[in-house]
Amino acid sequence: MSPRLASYVPLAAALGLTLAPRGAVAAPCAELPNPVIGIGGSASKPLLAKVAAALHAVDDPIDLVYQSPGACFGITYFVDGTKITGTANYWDEDGNEQTCDLPLTGADPDFGMLGVKGTLCEGVDAIPDGIAEFPGPITSWSLIASNDSSQTNISAAAVYFIYGFGAALGQVAPWTVDAELYSRNATSAALIAIALGAGIPPTKFKGLDVGTNQAMISSVGQSLNPEAALGFVSTEVADLNRDTVHTLAYQAPDQTCAYWPDSTATGFDKRNVRDGHYDLWSPYNFYVPVDGGGEITNPETRRLIGWFTGAEPLPQGLPLLDIIIDNGTIPQCAMQVWRDEEIGPLYSLQPDAPCGCYFESRAAGGTDCQTCAGDDDCSADAPACRHGYCEVI
Repeated sequence: MSPRLASYVPLAAALGLTLAPRGAVAAPCAELPNPVIGIGGSASKPLLAKVAAALHAVDDPIDLVYQSPGACFGITYFVDGTKITGTANYWDEDGNEQTCDLPLTGADPDFGMLGVKGTLCEGVDAIPDGIAEFPGPITSWSLIASNDSSQTNISAAAVYFIYGFGAALGQVAPWTVDAELYSRNATSAALIAIALGAGIPPTKFKGLDVGTNQAMISSVGQSLNPEAALGFVSTEVADLNRDTVHTLAYQAPDQTCAYWPDSTATGFDKRNVRDGHYDLWSPYNFYVPVDGGGEITNPETRRLIGWFTGAEPLPQGLPLLDIIIDNGTIPQCAMQVWRDEEIGPLYSLQPDAPCGCYFESRAAGGTDCQTCAGDDDCSADAPACRHGYCEVI
């Protein structure tokens, strides 16, 4: 592990993990019936929590165990060949978060989960042999302000001066108070993505490291100087906290105006992410041990990751598409654009089985698409009936 990443471990243990109450004894993770252990960032934890609860209803249930010290830890443990220790979380069938103890000698993670590519993490020059990358659902990143702030938009150029030089030196009004500039450390996927978008080296990013997504929400949303407060989280976290914070429309370097992730400030359709107008988005990437033929070595991990990627048929009782949408993330089948490098150039995407209409109907509460019971109900320009809506082929 690089010295800089190693320096984050004590802070990660304090802020990123759920510890058992004083006097309580957590169950050993290895004693769960069928554990699959993951490690990565806190942004993906709400999605995994929902999936974990649903996994109890499938045949041969999986106990999803997750430790969230920071996104880059989802790849560095594979790079360094180290084991994870301490405590981790798992969820019961009702979605209640529980804590379990990892072995004192450590455990090998079955997968890592990052909101950016692993090679963007400090000290990771290449993905190790025997580890493969599997893109999953899409998340977007939100620069956020307090609901008591009048600010509605921000540009990449402004972010460059604010977070590149610090609020006081950057002199971009009203974000000129260093004590109100909230940040994360360089293991955070949100920081890495926003830094790339603004042209800032992630290790040079300024601001007060608050440690977790929820601490970011609290810091910005409860600021006593709300006009000067600025932070960032994954958009699904911002959406869950719209009662205290709001996402700022973002103007990328090559754009002439700013866009929200959604078509409106109050929407949930993620239309501007899906069609490429909103620039700050990334797929969640799973990093998993594979054999010489590229097949995931652990059969239970192969099932879990395969359900996300479509390589494995979904079991009865696992409404994964609905879980992804309800979490505020975007399934690949709802995307119209794609990119091969983080915050890089876009190109048109035609998914194998588009689900954009269903996504809008569920995420936004309605769609203009034609409803259908079968292909015969659909027109030539959208001839495939999927999930009750006419989609393009």
